[in-house]
Amino acid sequence: MLRRKARRVQEDEHGDPLDPVQERRVRAVLALGGVPQADLLDGVQQVRLRLLERTASGREAPRDVSAWVAVVASNLAMDWHRAKRRQERLGERLASLRQPVAHPSGEETSLLSLAVARGLDELPDPQRQVLVLRFYADLPVRGIAEELGIPEGTVKSRLHAAVRALRTRLHEDEVV
Repeated sequence: MLRRKARRVQEDEHGDPLDPVQERRVRAVLALGGVPQADLLDGVQQVRLRLLERTASGREAPRDVSAWVAVVASNLAMDWHRAKRRQERLGERLASLRQPVAHPSGEETSLLSLAVARGLDELPDPQRQVLVLRFYADLPVRGIAEELGIPEGTVKSRLHAAVRALRTRLHEDEVV
């Protein structure tokens, strides 16, 4: 009983589970982790929230709260960097979508169409069937599965194999 009470998160008179020393440690860990100054307060709040959630869920409080909050702060810093990278990649993808696409000339389009038709002819019937339904009839995977009476996973695997084979064929013919 005494151990349980001793391990409980100590809250100050305002209900804050972090004392000033622990809060400074969290700020330092976040700052050393590369989190910008403007986001440090949010990080400290996240650590507080996780500590409160942990105690509210009935789990035992950490033996060393200072060490626990430092680890959580370090994990938050890594999460911040991952989110930043995701945002950067998303921005790059959106920027690439805004760039005008160079359309091939009529002769190049004819060569590509002919090469795709030849590649389709070489595919096994089940692969050709799902490829045509997906990209020419514009059916979703679920619609193809219902139309053919096969599982969605089979449609996906056939599509994957068909696209890979067609891509290989087009690269061999040096069309793309």
